[in-house]
Amino acid sequence: MAEGERQPPPDSSEEAPPATQNFIIPKKEIHTVPDMGKWKRSQAYADYIGFILTLNEGVKGKKLTFEYKVSEAIEKLVALLNTLDRWIDETPPVDQPSRFGNKAYRTWYAKLDEEAENLVATVVPTHLAAAVPEVAVYLKESVGNSTRIDYGTGHEAAFAAFLCCLCKIGVLRVDDQIAIVFKVFNRYLEVMRKLQKTYRMEPAGSQGVWGLDDFQFLPFIWGSSQLIDHPYLEPRHFVDEKAVNENHKDYMFLECILFITEMKTGPFAEHSNQLWNISAVPSWSKVNQGLIRMYKAELKF
Repeated sequence: MAEGERQPPPDSSEEAPPATQNFIIPKKEIHTVPDMGKWKRSQAYADYIGFILTLNEGVKGKKLTFEYKVSEAIEKLVALLNTLDRWIDETPPVDQPSRFGNKAYRTWYAKLDEEAENLVATVVPTHLAAAVPEVAVYLKESVGNSTRIDYGTGHEAAFAAFLCCLCKIGVLRVDDQIAIVFKVFNRYLEVMRKLQKTYRMEPAGSQGVWGLDDFQFLPFIWGSSQLIDHPYLEPRHFVDEKAVNENHKDYMFLECILFITEMKTGPFAEHSNQLWNISAVPSWSKVNQGLIRMYKAELKF
C-alpha cells in the first residue's frame, strides 16, 4: 500500500450483522517471528491498518476543540472509561519496597477482568450480545499486563482493535470517526496516564532512547495529522516548551510531549532521541507519513 493511501473504512455504515453470526474468543496466534507474516497477510491486519488510516485522515487539520457529532455509543464508551478512572481512585497504591510496579494495580485489574463483559454490554446493543465476550477481550488487553505491571504500545493497539471491532459490528459508525479519536481515544489516554502514574507501571517492550515513546504511538500519528498545514506550528516547535504549553490542549501530539517532559528529567534530546530527530523533519505531512511507516514496521500485539 502506497504511503498515505487510505483503505476504505470498516463497514460501520452497514446494517448490524445477523444474529446467527459466529463470534470467537480471541487467542494468541503470534508465537514466533515467522508468525508475523501470517498476521501481516491477514484480513484482520488490513482492517486494523485501514481503521488507523481512516481515522488519521478524519482528524487531519482539526483541533481537539473542533465541533463534531457525539453519538450515544460514543457517550457510552466515555462512561465506560470514566468507570475505569473511578476504580483507580477507589484502589490507591499500597506501601511496598519497590518503587515501580505497585501491586495495587493487580487489584484494579482484577476488577476489570471480572466486570469487562458487563462494561462492554453497556455499549453493545442487546441484539449483538453474542459479540460481547469476543470484544471484551480486547478491552482487558488494552490496559496493561497484571503479572508484569507494565503497559506499552501493544496494549494501546488492543484498545484500537477494540474500537475497530465496534465499528465492524456496527456499534460505531462512519460519522463517529472524529469522536472516536478526540472523545474516546483521548479519554483512554488520560486514564492510561493516570494508571501509569498511580501504579508506577513499567514500559512494556520499551526500546529506551531508540523508541518513539515508552507507552504510546497512535496519538503521535493522529496528532501529527491534526497539525498538517498548521499556519505557524512546525515540527521544530514541539521541542519548544512555550509552544507546547500554549497549544497542548488543542493537539494530541503536544499533549504527549507535555506528558513526557513531566515524567522524564534531563535534556529532551537525550531521553527522547527519536522525537528529537523527528523535530528536524520539515513538515507535519512528512512526520505523519514517517510515523505511519514506522508503526507498520513495529506493529505487534
